[in-house]
Amino acid sequence: MILAQATEAQPSSIPTIVLFLFLGVVFYLMIIRPQRSRVKKQQVLSDSLEIGDPVQTVGGIFGTVRRIDEDGVVLDVENGSLKFSRRAIASKVNQD
Repeated sequence: MILAQATEAQPSSIPTIVLFLFLGVVFYLMIIRPQRSRVKKQQVLSDSLEIGDPVQTVGGIFGTVRRIDEDGVVLDVENGSLKFSRRAIASKVNQD
């Protein structure tokens, strides 16, 4: 009588690799790519600031650019002036 040994099949690692690749692509498309786009838009806005531009900060303060330094922007507000980081400028405001 011949005894047959049962051989167990080794699980394939291909589905695991495919899953990690899929998750990597989703992570890139949902997190990294939009963040790069926001950073690029902020850099373009920061570089395009000029004296006299009406702007809004991320905190909701409206003002007019009075002076632009390397590290910041001085805004004229209703009762004085405030200095902000260039990154704190959220958008330019259209004057109607």
